[in-house]
Amino acid sequence: MIERSKDKKDQYVVARPVYSEDSFVEQQEKICRQRKTPWDHIKLYFTCDSKRVKNAALSLLPIIGWMKIYQVRKWLLGDVVSGISTGLVAIMQGLAFSLLAQLPPSYGLYTAFFPMLTYFFLGTSRHISVGSFPVLSLMVGQVVLRLVPGDGKPPANITGFEGLSEDHQRVLVASSLTFLMGIFQLAMGVLQVGFVVVYLSDTLVSGFTTAAAIHILVSQLKFVLGLNVLSVNGPLAIIDTLEKIFVQITSTNICDLVTSIVIMVVVFIVKELNDKYKAKLPVPIPIEVIVTIISCGISYGANFETRYNVTVVGKMVKGYESPMAPNLDVFRESAVEAFPIAIVGFAVAFSVAKVYSIKHNYTIDGNQELIAFGVSNIFGAAFRSFAASTALSRTAVQESSGGKTQIAGLISAMMAMVVTLALGFLLEPLPRSVLGALVIVNLKGMLMQVREIPYLWRRDKLDCVVWVGTCVGAILLGLDLGLAVGLGVELLTVIYEIKGVKIFRMPSPIFFANIEFFKDKLTEAVSSPQLQTSSRALFIFLLWQTPPNWKGMEGCYKNKPEESEDAGNVEELVLPTDFKDLPFQIDWNADLPGNISIPRVDLHTLILDFSAVSFMDISAIKGLRTALKEYIRIEVDVYIVACDVYILEKLHSTMFFDEEIHTSMFFPTLHDAVLHVQEKRKDCKSGNHWSVLHFFLLSYQVPHSRGTAVYKSIQSDGGFAPATSTVH
Repeated sequence: MIERSKDKKDQYVVARPVYSEDSFVEQQEKICRQRKTPWDHIKLYFTCDSKRVKNAALSLLPIIGWMKIYQVRKWLLGDVVSGISTGLVAIMQGLAFSLLAQLPPSYGLYTAFFPMLTYFFLGTSRHISVGSFPVLSLMVGQVVLRLVPGDGKPPANITGFEGLSEDHQRVLVASSLTFLMGIFQLAMGVLQVGFVVVYLSDTLVSGFTTAAAIHILVSQLKFVLGLNVLSVNGPLAIIDTLEKIFVQITSTNICDLVTSIVIMVVVFIVKELNDKYKAKLPVPIPIEVIVTIISCGISYGANFETRYNVTVVGKMVKGYESPMAPNLDVFRESAVEAFPIAIVGFAVAFSVAKVYSIKHNYTIDGNQELIAFGVSNIFGAAFRSFAASTALSRTAVQESSGGKTQIAGLISAMMAMVVTLALGFLLEPLPRSVLGALVIVNLKGMLMQVREIPYLWRRDKLDCVVWVGTCVGAILLGLDLGLAVGLGVELLTVIYEIKGVKIFRMPSPIFFANIEFFKDKLTEAVSSPQLQTSSRALFIFLLWQTPPNWKGMEGCYKNKPEESEDAGNVEELVLPTDFKDLPFQIDWNADLPGNISIPRVDLHTLILDFSAVSFMDISAIKGLRTALKEYIRIEVDVYIVACDVYILEKLHSTMFFDEEIHTSMFFPTLHDAVLHVQEKRKDCKSGNHWSVLHFFLLSYQVPHSRGTAVYKSIQSDGGFAPATSTVH
């Protein structure tokens, strides 16, 4: 039943019964699927017709799809204007973000040109602006600093560095890292694993990019203040950098500082006006370009470099250098960093692309995007560009200024090419403090994400924990380790459970080779030391009775055992494997007498998530049956969720179900099972469930002499010490 909520606009309340496997089968008609034989799959794979060729071409080259519907009269002018506006921003951002990558500014123009050429043909988004992204640039820069630290320190021992200047060594590291990043993205696209971005939630990405913005802000302070600060890398590097900045704060270059402050104030005000009047402005005011041109002119005319000791961009590389092969030693040294860079680059680009695809009503393909960015980064790296993704601010300019397709992106790339080939020398007197100021002012959007903390705290405290944990981890430990911390915190919140409920997920098929591993991991994850402690404690308590003293334990069994005349003649220890074989039945939920202390076990429900289990063989079914009964017999409710229908059929055919294991234990979704547990346990007292393992239970007929021998054996193996009235 779906009802429209009266409280909130455009929201709906969805209500349906809680389904178990039994109730679902009763109310829903089963439709059998016609399964294809292996021969059918082989024939389909090798079948080649015009429709399949057309679909393959459209999938591999999305440009064919949107070029067929391109409306020249309506779209071309908007694409041209958008391309020029975006190109101006891309040039300035390329110069600025290259400083984050620890590279000469001219290589930022390479990143604004080469990756776009291939994305134009292979990408599925019509609006994102492909090029440098500050977070990726910073991550690349951290690797560059680690391998080529500079400041008089020797570079890493890498074959291929011989005879290269420090700048060229850094370019080799950045391009090789980008090449490897592209290989990772291309491989993931070919293997159809675009779904990987689902593990990077919006909350995690927000916390991570906020931390990256703080790192970027700190890294640009040395340019804004005109200080010569040695670059550092690794955990707590941000604290070390701030310490070095404050130590040298009295050496601040006043000209750089004043220039930076003026640039930041002017750019900030104009950007706010652009946002406020974007409906009235035909295109946003390209304030970055304007202040860059003015700064270049003033710096050249006033001779800032010589008169005020201002660090400028310096010699710009004219034209394009010949392609170069990546360095395999750099591959080995940077593989650990290349993978998270590939993931972050794709996740950011895909998130931005998804926003605009929804706004303009077209679809994007995650796997094809991976292929597009993979090829773009490989192609760009061959021509010395560094990691490419997209930037939200640049993409917003491309879309808001009238861009309809990637023709706008192609024009922006052509503008970067013109600057590289002919106009680069005009940027040589540009103070680097101007670039640092432009980087900082463009961090506003990412830094303002900190306002999400109170909102998340009110709405979902676990999401707030993910945000804060990711942000703090990335700030203190660095972006690569911080991302791992964020993923860890996010996974911990995913497996956060209701008290007394354990959810165990098996991420693969179960068969003869891994069934024991499955059982071991289940025991490791679900059973606690308390469970084993309580088992041994009760074992020793029963063993210590001479004869067994059941007085005071009337509430602990449902039918009191009768005295046995042959109790004193029993010579063997009886360790039953099935409670039904006992002459009495223990009530595991009862309270023990006051003189007996046994640790509680806060586990009443075990839920096995089989959503990823696609196959089970006979050995696995037998092992699963045994494992389930061990928990059922200590009165732990066991449920299995999201079990494949064909596995269910196999369980029926192999006589898996009996008087203890029922089909009612199976639920179609995890949500159904949890709701069922909550309803069932509604009236139960929390934390009042104690259990013992059945294989530790001793029959009440054990004689004292035998019991003493066993007790001493346990004690000698490091077991419990004897106690007079209380078993701990």
